[in-house]
Amino acid sequence: MENQNYNQLLLSNQLCFPLYVCSKEIVKRYKPFLDEVDLTYTQYITMMALWEKNEMNVKDLGKKLFLDSGTLTPVLKTLESKGVLTRERSKADERNLIVRVTEQGTALRDKCA
Repeated sequence: MENQNYNQLLLSNQLCFPLYVCSKEIVKRYKPFLDEVDLTYTQYITMMALWEKNEMNVKDLGKKLFLDSGTLTPVLKTLESKGVLTRERSKADERNLIVRVTEQGTALRDKCA
């Protein structure tokens, strides 16, 4: 790229690109360990957040993980189908969905540790 106006578009001038590559490499290093416990990286960080408190409002969980509901909802559904968490509406406010770690989820924490 010879034109000076396009220098900002060089990958070597982008801080975001090495961070992106680094992130992918870190997740790739986790994969063999996560395969042993049948979790993806996103499922793993979700469970780690839940293990801290045992139950959370989905909105708070999304904020903690920097995940929007479109990403988080399928992750939670999959984890629920694996039996490691439950999802239910709050009795105090049905607009809130509460996620709780199950006994199987606690056993998974022990296995991950």
